[in-house]
Amino acid sequence: MTEQFHFEKTSDFPHGQIMIKKLVLFATLLVTGLFSGPAQADPADIQAASRSVVRVVLAATDGDKVAFVGHGSGFAVAPDKIVTNAHVVEIARNEPTVVIGIIPSQGGKSFGGKVIAYSPGNDLALIQVQDGGRIPAMTVFSGPVADGASVIAVGYPSSVDRAQGLDLDDLINPMSPVKTRGSVSGGRSTREFDTILHTAPIASGNSGGPLIDNCGRVLGANSFGSLSDGNDAEFGFAVSNREIMAFLRKAGVAANAASTPCRSSAEISREEQAREFAARAKVEAARRAEAAEREALEESLRTSISQDIIVERENQMALAALMLFLSLIALGGAAWLLMQQKINPAKAAAAGAGVLFLGAILVFIARPSFSEIDDRVAVAMKEQMPDEDEENPQTGKAQPGKYICRLNPDRSRITVSQLDEVPFEWAEGGCVNGRTQYARDGGRWSRIFVPNEEQTVTISSFDPARSEYITERYLLDLMTMTRARDIRKKYGNKACTADAQVLSDIEDMVRAIRVELPGQANERLVYECSKTE
Repeated sequence: MTEQFHFEKTSDFPHGQIMIKKLVLFATLLVTGLFSGPAQADPADIQAASRSVVRVVLAATDGDKVAFVGHGSGFAVAPDKIVTNAHVVEIARNEPTVVIGIIPSQGGKSFGGKVIAYSPGNDLALIQVQDGGRIPAMTVFSGPVADGASVIAVGYPSSVDRAQGLDLDDLINPMSPVKTRGSVSGGRSTREFDTILHTAPIASGNSGGPLIDNCGRVLGANSFGSLSDGNDAEFGFAVSNREIMAFLRKAGVAANAASTPCRSSAEISREEQAREFAARAKVEAARRAEAAEREALEESLRTSISQDIIVERENQMALAALMLFLSLIALGGAAWLLMQQKINPAKAAAAGAGVLFLGAILVFIARPSFSEIDDRVAVAMKEQMPDEDEENPQTGKAQPGKYICRLNPDRSRITVSQLDEVPFEWAEGGCVNGRTQYARDGGRWSRIFVPNEEQTVTISSFDPARSEYITERYLLDLMTMTRARDIRKKYGNKACTADAQVLSDIEDMVRAIRVELPGQANERLVYECSKTE
């Protein structure tokens, strides 16, 4: 008999409701070959996504009595707005005694909730978080979802709660959601609305929880699974990201969205290593070529100068011999004039002979020496191949002025935000945009930004030698964020200054907060900068 399948909602409700080039190329291929491998989900991204997932609890009130009705999952698309399935909150819309509770994955507080948008046609609902609650918002992937793509379902399956023996008091306390992995099985969707079929295990209670990619971005909202013989199925259906974005636009919510393909940190790191390796190989090849050119030029100059010196020596020695010969003739003439009793002419001839003799000696002594070859070659080399450092004494140092920095997506890992261009003004001593003081951070100048309202730490860095501006974002859990804020309070927020102590304090702050951060940023944007007029 053919096995019969039916569909069931996954909320926990009764009855389950609805050369140089060659060398560079070789280096690139070598490094890529050495470090290549399949892209994997970064645990830091999955952990960051989990911050935004909540348990949506429904309870019936009767005076002082409260009865648990059921629960589902949801995720934040704004600090005070939660997306879940329409069928999760359906009973709360129909029964005024049923209230909604929003239980975050971290912290020590729970919040009330109110449905502000409801779309049963595609099983989506939007909840307003009450009581001043704020939850880190997720980013929705707005591009196409590839068949076979790796996905993770995040939520609160009731089967896990039951296996752990959790009671109602446990369910209304913050706890980490469950993560399960699978892949997209493309080409199949429901008739009622656009869905994503996937193999990440889901169960009752996962309804409304996000289906995310390896970068922690929302691909869909888990809605229901196929069941066989009454058991939780191996396939799940998630309301697609296209349906979610259209629903949010209609509800007037501007959610974070990103369309760039997910790239693992390891992949970016491999490519950066290959780029650095290729750049070093190119520099080394250029250095070797320049050295060969200098060697050839030096050899040519040495040969030419040696010949010139030989000619100069021979000329001066010939001149000295001529002057000596003339001095002997003059001396003979002086003797003859003296014999003729011509005293004064004889004296003049003798003086001339003496001058010619001394001149001959001086010319002979002044002939160029072969030891001058090295000095003349050095002078000629400086004239024809000047030292780059002498030509540009500012090489490798910060150049003050205004820049326009443009994003290089091939070198970036974009997960939560994107600015294609960043205006940037750099001044000596690390003053940025005339108001923010950066501090030395290895070969860069960096500043760490720790906001009070968000659970995100951002490190902005400028490398003046390469004209690169880099933004690294860390999506942190509440405990790590609290530690980062405590460190920042010790140092304060200083404006541009030349005070050595303040600069030292900022450097200390950068180092101290870095210690608390994960080893890998969730997002890394690389901007290549050029000076503007």
